[in-house]
Parts: sequence; structure tokens; C-alpha cells
Amino acid sequence: MSYFDAASAVPLHPVAREALLASLDEGWADPARPYREGRRARLLLDAAREAAAEAVGCRPDELVFTPSGTQAVHSAMSGTLAARRRVGRHLVHSAVEHSSVLHAAAVHEAAGGTVSEIGVDRTGRVAVGDLAAALRPDTALAALQSANHEVGTEQPVEEAAAACREAGVPLLVDAAQSLPWGPVSGAWSLLTASAHKWGGPPGVGLLAVRKGTRFAPQGPQDERESGRVPGFGNLPAVVAAAASLRAVRAEAAAEAVRLRELVDRVRARVAEAVPDAEVVGDPVRRLPHLVTFSCLYVDGETLLHALDRAGFSVSSGSSCTSSTLTPSHVLRAMGVLSEGNVRVSLPPGTPEGEVDRFLEVLPEAVRSVREQLGAPAAARPEAAPSPAAEHVVDALGKRCPVPVIELAKVIGDVPVGATLTVLADDEAARLDIPAWCGMRGQEYVGERAAGEGTAYVVRRLV
Repeated sequence: MSYFDAASAVPLHPVAREALLASLDEGWADPARPYREGRRARLLLDAAREAAAEAVGCRPDELVFTPSGTQAVHSAMSGTLAARRRVGRHLVHSAVEHSSVLHAAAVHEAAGGTVSEIGVDRTGRVAVGDLAAALRPDTALAALQSANHEVGTEQPVEEAAAACREAGVPLLVDAAQSLPWGPVSGAWSLLTASAHKWGGPPGVGLLAVRKGTRFAPQGPQDERESGRVPGFGNLPAVVAAAASLRAVRAEAAAEAVRLRELVDRVRARVAEAVPDAEVVGDPVRRLPHLVTFSCLYVDGETLLHALDRAGFSVSSGSSCTSSTLTPSHVLRAMGVLSEGNVRVSLPPGTPEGEVDRFLEVLPEAVRSVREQLGAPAAARPEAAPSPAAEHVVDALGKRCPVPVIELAKVIGDVPVGATLTVLADDEAARLDIPAWCGMRGQEYVGERAAGEGTAYVVRRLV
């Protein structure tokens, strides 16, 4: 079985395994105690903190370990927003942030705060000018990921940090996906990450708060982790996380070059061998190991099962949204096709032959799923059939990609210049019908409410 879902979690690094086993014997005591076992545990904790801080690019006393990357994000946001309450209660974040940021923003808004969401271009990248324009005198915090977890696009963090510093606003960077590949540049104020993204054990997150950043931890506090993370931490897991981060960084430069070449091969081959497929994300400014593409007339879940049977573990969009019936918020913000979405993220050490085998299996897997769903042929419709007073496709109660498939089947019956209305109540249709129009050279006119669903209007151009 080939595991191609490193963006969700990376298998435990050998160095992490060794460090974990060793520290189970040496690091079981309370590092806050002055006796010998406690001192030994404290030495391990201090060494882990120094190693992690070096990798992050901060001082050891600026970094604490949390039970998860999600909790690190929530703590960073709640602590900064509370500390800067007198400045204001305005929060700024991009539309493609991880769900942990979006959930914290929703809680902040429900409690009376205000939130501005910054859009992205079709590659998923934020314009620094848009971010800077959203900053106000009452802005308490801005949040921008270093690289996107679904499509791999890198964000202009250094320029964004400069804009935030000029406005006197702290910038929180979610570096969960990029930290294994290198430190985040720029004058960021807070940074979070998660160990299972680089081959450390799950259950360890990082939170860095640079000196000079106003921060007030929320909830009950104790003397541990600078008062920011209460409770007895999992020291063996922390030691393993820091050790594996150092090991991964030592290999990162060479492995990034190798994996980037393999991902480039996937990007090119998908565009050539899979009809009606769209490779999304920035082709250049991206993580080296991740590629995402979407296929017309394909149900993503069915395609993932087909690839699983063929021996490949891949993901569909974000792991935080693939279990829901709504399209990925990242793909929606980018305005790209969501149906048939596949995210391939290669773990370090992935053999070239496994990637080549995936590229051999993929076209047939897509063809088979399309055949099961009764999808039309890829060719564009011939011109000029008989006119009709009204052209309507009733796809109410049907999940995507069925509404798009039904649209594609009947577009050839619509005279050039005339319109067709698709009735659908699946939220994914709002994204996938306009995307289909863009891919097939038709005009998306717009939408309107229609009883229990929505009417999407398409004009035939070719």
C-alpha cells in the first residue's frame, strides 16, 4: 500500500521512535521537581525546547508545547485577542485558513467580536494589499497560514508580516504544513505547528509567542509552560517531536528537490492523461510534496475508494472537510472545481516507482468512476439542435457530480446563444457548475432562488 497523505499525518520518523522509547525510561518524572528524576526530566524538556526553538527561529523561552496543533491555534488566538481587547475586537484572516482558525474566529464573532475574511486568487494566494487594506485601528490580530494544507500554495508571509508590523497588528502564522521544510521568514508575532505533520508522535503542538507580543492565556493556569499550557505534559512525546523535527530538517533540502520533481511529474501527467481534469494551486510557489487536482463528472469519495483498492491512500481536499457533504472552503474560496478532488501529498522517502505506478492507475480509475455515474464523453457538443421554449434540468435531491453530469448531457440540445437552467439543492453545485462552464467554454449567467433549491443559469456558447 502506498501512503500519499502526508498533509494529514506523516508516519513516525525512526528518530522519533528511538527518542520516544529512550525517554519513556528517562523522562517519566515531573520536570518541575527538584530531585534527581525530576532534574533528569527537566534536562530532556529543556533540550527539546531548544531544538524546537532553533527549528522555528525563536528563543527557547518564547516556545511552549501544547497537546495539539489545533489547541496551539486556539490558544494563540484567544490569548492575543484577550490581551489586545482595549485596542479592539477586530480579527482578520484569509478565506483559506485551516478549520482551527475558522472555528476560533466563529467563537470570537459569536462573543461580539468582528471578523474580516480576505479572499484569495484562483491559485489560493492572498494579495498582501488586500490584507493590509483590511487592517484597522481596532484590529487585534491577523492570521495567515504559511502554506495551504489542501493545495500547497505558499502565502506571502514575510510581506504580510511587514504590513502588519507597520499597522501595529500582531500576525499569527499557522506553519503546520511548512515547518518541516524550513523556518518561516518575516517578523511574525505568533506561530503554531503540529508534530504529526513531520513524523513526530501525535498529541504534540508548538506555540511560539515572540517577545513584545501582548498575550493573556485564557482559562485556568498553572506554573507549567510559562503559564500558557496547564497540566503535566507528555514529555516522551515532546522529546520525540523535537528530535524528529531536527532530523527532518537535516534531510529537507535534498528531499524537497526530489519530491518537487515527482510532484511536477504528477501535475504534468494528470493534465495530459485525465480528460477534463483541473490541477489547482500555485504551480511554482508551493510546498514541494503536495499536489491537488479535480476531475469533472467524478464523485470524490468513489474515486478515493477506487484508488484505495488499487493500493493508494490519498485524500480529498482537507481532512477536516472530506467527511462532510459540503465542498471544501478552500476550493470554494479559490473558485475552482470541487468534484472529483484528489490531494496527493508525498511523505519523505516516497519511491519514484510508486508515483509512476499511481500515474498508471489513475486514468483508468477516473474512467471507471465516470462510467459508473453515466458521465458524458469528453468531447464538446455539436452545434445547432432544435430550439425549445425553455431548457431545464431538474437535479433536486441529487448530489454532485450528478447535476453537472445532467447539465453536460443536455447542453447539446440547447441552441447556441440560448440558456439552460439547472435546479439543484446540493451546495457543491454553486461551485461546480460555474467551474464546468469555465472548463467547457460555456457562459455561467448566475443563480436565483427556486423553491427548495437554487436555479443555476448557463448560456451555451459553443
